[in-house]
Amino acid sequence: MVRPAEKRCRILSSGEVKAVRTAIVDDEPHICEQIKSMIRKVQPDCEICVFLSGRDFLASGKQFDVVFLDIQMTGINGIETARRLRETQPETILIFVTGAESYALEAFDVSAFHYLLKPLEETKFQEILNRAFREAEKYRSYRQEQLFIRSRNRTVNQGDILYIESHGKKVEFHTLKEKFTIYGSMNGLEAQLGDSFYRCHRAYLVNMAYITGYGPDSITLTGGEAVYLTKKKHGEFVKAYMWYLQNGGVSHV
Repeated sequence: MVRPAEKRCRILSSGEVKAVRTAIVDDEPHICEQIKSMIRKVQPDCEICVFLSGRDFLASGKQFDVVFLDIQMTGINGIETARRLRETQPETILIFVTGAESYALEAFDVSAFHYLLKPLEETKFQEILNRAFREAEKYRSYRQEQLFIRSRNRTVNQGDILYIESHGKKVEFHTLKEKFTIYGSMNGLEAQLGDSFYRCHRAYLVNMAYITGYGPDSITLTGGEAVYLTKKKHGEFVKAYMWYLQNGGVSHV
């Protein structure tokens, strides 16, 4: 028998993968050129945009997969730039490039992928660059899987879903940009979305890529929102989440 949600939703395959979009944000032009040159040696087809201030970078409104960000800049510094970026682009891979070690803890607070010290050592830079690009391509492939919702004749990127909440015969999608409700079954959605989502409560299905923390009876997601975690599932959840992280799961926090 076909479950109700399966009549209305189905997973679509991913499309063509584009070049990784990269930004360099530093108020020293020669550093920007150095980073750009080192990226080109490894990834000649990479899309690169250069910004000489955090303000110009934020004002551009552009989305990037990877951002190399100086910390000690005039005007808006790198940490504040990263905080503002995280409000709209929690998935962007941030790599700080700085001459000071003292900001490492603040970099951790904005979920930096890495923290490189100036002067840049090319071998180390290339190692981090390759890791960041692999992560970006993994995330892009994940995001391109789409859920087709027939009742609304629309698609939603699987990677944009924070969590799904059940309300009787309806389910509410909480995504990075919006919330919307359809008639559907949590069981059907759970089966379709696979191991990257976890049914932490009969009424909640969470995207493990956006988990920022958990306690004995709740899971916290990007943006600070919390959902219920059934106490009897706590142990199972921890094992599932650790397996997810250790086996190539994409984390955006």
